[in-house]
Amino acid sequence: MVEEDVSQVTLTGSGLRIWTVTGYETIRRLLTDPRVSASRRHANFPFYFIAPPEYRTETSFIGYDGKEHTSTRRKAALTFTNRQVQRLRPRIEEIVDEHIDLMLSMEPPVDMHRVFSLAVPMTVICELLGIPQDRHDFFIKHGTALLGGHSSTEERQAAIVEVNAYVEELIQLKKREPGDDLLSRAMADYEASGESYTDRDLFNMVRLLMNGGHETTASQISLGTACLLENPDQLEQLRNDPALIKPAVEELVRIATIGDTAVPRVALEDIEIGGKVIPRGDGILCLGLAANRDPEVFPEPDKVILSRGSRKHLGFGHGVHHCIGADLARLELEIVWSKLFDRIPGLKLAKPFLEIERKEGAVIYGLWELPVEGW
Repeated sequence: MVEEDVSQVTLTGSGLRIWTVTGYETIRRLLTDPRVSASRRHANFPFYFIAPPEYRTETSFIGYDGKEHTSTRRKAALTFTNRQVQRLRPRIEEIVDEHIDLMLSMEPPVDMHRVFSLAVPMTVICELLGIPQDRHDFFIKHGTALLGGHSSTEERQAAIVEVNAYVEELIQLKKREPGDDLLSRAMADYEASGESYTDRDLFNMVRLLMNGGHETTASQISLGTACLLENPDQLEQLRNDPALIKPAVEELVRIATIGDTAVPRVALEDIEIGGKVIPRGDGILCLGLAANRDPEVFPEPDKVILSRGSRKHLGFGHGVHHCIGADLARLELEIVWSKLFDRIPGLKLAKPFLEIERKEGAVIYGLWELPVEGW
């Protein structure tokens, strides 16, 4: 750990004074340190916008510590084992093909982010949760309002109210008519284990999985696709060697890290890092993008080198809060980038990359659009 890894800053949205941490090894150690909490209930939890009260209370295992985190996470984890995820491959391939067909049926240029990147992971996570097709656009709209950078506090509040109402209806529906979906299985698992649970436990799990399984993967699809189109030599390597897809996914997640400010923590005790002390109760932001470009860990960190393929990156977090859907995200990205460039070999950006608006200030970093053409 070095002093330069840690800086004190003021968050522009909330005015809160917090600490940022950038070094790769420093972040890895913090994310496994029991003196650091993920709970949103702490007064100085580093929301970098003015958060509605529900953001502190309506959470799931992502905002829990210790045994509460372990017990709650386990209910969802059964669906996200690598074996279970691989069983989804045929259906995800169908979903990706269907949305490529849709793009090809449209007159270019097409906003790939809206038509494809948002729609594919939304379809996947909705099917996992047993949410009907006619509600997908509803969640795309509200997911953007909740996690995007353009939304006001009032718009976030309105989105919370509408999404909460629907999720509560969904839970009651699955109680009456359980199906072969994650939510129904979680209920059955609670009952079989004899553990007590409430509708609020189920509600928070659904909300977390909707946000974590949709907006994140959608942003990664668009950013990763843009990276490939902006690095034609690397894209050509991928086209010539389909076996490169797995390391390619790791490299694109590393260099286009979407959750740079999505790893907020609070110090439970005074923590010394490189001669500086983060006082007990202060908020901390672990900046994953900076860590993923640490030259001590990733030589030539600003270059896209698909063959690098290192899983040491922090794109999916680290420690007990490592992304529960990492294997699902990897599979979706693998299928997307394999099929997309195979079926649309002439795919290209319809405007210069630097002119495409970014989601500055968003919880999940990404692009507001991805105009493409080439078919």
